[in-house]
Amino acid sequence: MKKVSWVFWYGLGICGLFVLWGVIGPEHLKTMTSNATAFISTRFGWYYLLIIMIMLAFCVYLIFSRFNQIKLGKNDEKPEFSLVSWFAMLFSAGMGMGLVFWTTAEPISHAFKSSPNAEEGSAQAIKESLQFSFFHWGIHAWAVYALVALVLAYFKFHRGYAGLISATLIPIFGKERMEGILGKIIDTLAVVATVVGVAATLGFGSAQINEGLAFLFNTPSTYGVQLIILIISTALFIFSAWSGVSKGIKYLSNINMMLGFLLMILLLIVGPTLYILNMFTNSLGGYITNFFNMSFRIAPIDQDSRAWIDSWTIFYWAWWISWSPFVGIFIARISRGRTIKEFMLGVLFVPAIVCFIFFAVFGVSALDLEQHGLATISNYPMETATFAMLEQYPLGMLMSFITLFVIAIFFITSADSATFVLGMLSTKGSLNPSGTVKIIWGLCLSSMAAIIVYFGGTGGLQNVLIIAAFPFSVIVLLMGVSFYKSANEEIWSKRRKKKQQKKVS
Repeated sequence: MKKVSWVFWYGLGICGLFVLWGVIGPEHLKTMTSNATAFISTRFGWYYLLIIMIMLAFCVYLIFSRFNQIKLGKNDEKPEFSLVSWFAMLFSAGMGMGLVFWTTAEPISHAFKSSPNAEEGSAQAIKESLQFSFFHWGIHAWAVYALVALVLAYFKFHRGYAGLISATLIPIFGKERMEGILGKIIDTLAVVATVVGVAATLGFGSAQINEGLAFLFNTPSTYGVQLIILIISTALFIFSAWSGVSKGIKYLSNINMMLGFLLMILLLIVGPTLYILNMFTNSLGGYITNFFNMSFRIAPIDQDSRAWIDSWTIFYWAWWISWSPFVGIFIARISRGRTIKEFMLGVLFVPAIVCFIFFAVFGVSALDLEQHGLATISNYPMETATFAMLEQYPLGMLMSFITLFVIAIFFITSADSATFVLGMLSTKGSLNPSGTVKIIWGLCLSSMAAIIVYFGGTGGLQNVLIIAAFPFSVIVLLMGVSFYKSANEEIWSKRRKKKQQKKVS
């Protein structure tokens, strides 16, 4: 514990107060977070839409810019991980169990519960359901992760700065300020945003594991069971975190990607294969055609549409921002040695395409059942939707077991990665935080998840995410400005040196 910084104690103190508040006055906490969320969504919904598009535009620009051959490491360094392992780890950390949770639930909700544009159950609503799912889980999400990860990797591995969020802002504010109180505030914000984002995901995961067990084995679907799941999972991911990034997370991520693809292929074969392929193609076309319309859609006059945007699009954009310090640091850690062009192409597009495929297979399999009256998946809670859908197909029990196993591993890898990142942030950027620090953060994550689930379920998770993401979004924008300033100076410095060398020769 000698290496821990004041950020460790600040972050732990804030998270501890939140947990204590949830224990003493859960209803008061729920009311306060609901009011804060309503204010942010109503007043700053436009802000979320604009900043995510600015981040995406900047990431695309970097692919073609004069910076694209800069290496995220020393000039002669080679990537630490193979392409397959790299994709598996960034995908598992970036999407995790949230992908399994929403692949069935979201398209079903858009089609039959609350449609973004059309009447629920109509052909238009069904067509748009997958299109908007692609939108929420596509390159917008990965642009947030890519920007934070790129800036961190550039300053840590290329420029030799500390692996901290505050260190990336030195070109703007100066080293003295970033090593002082302002830097500690920024790193503490990153810690709190990470804890909230990951705790919310653990809440989703424990709820879905509980519902899966209830669906398969009639296990009681209660808060007490979710708490037991959290305790068992906490022990497992702390053990995994203790083994280190290159061992625990790498092996679990590779195993889970194989199981996830096996599950997807099985469902593609036994499900409505042709319909899945047709809907995938049509939805991809709709996503590309309506890309900018969806990206800037705020519905200033239509209150019903605006409420839908707040509860879906704004929630997702806040989720990605709150996860960005965690996922960004982790992706930066595993991307050492890659060029900016290779990094951006890989992080922006490959995981997004995989997300589209998963949504098409799971979502369309559920839509087909409800369209033909074979099962009313929309009547089930979101946590149960995937299991209710799989039950209707051949090999349903086998696929449900695999799904449960995949969710459990996603649960472990997400929390595992988060304990490493939180340890890194609170030990002055150390790439090898102590086991004690990681255990403390693991316990903090689980406690926060337990409180969030207790006081609000899914609604409570959405509230806390939107609140946590708001201040950190400003830091992400500043990180982009700082990177541009530093990289631009580096390019011009190299050009001046070349000119001087030519004059001498």
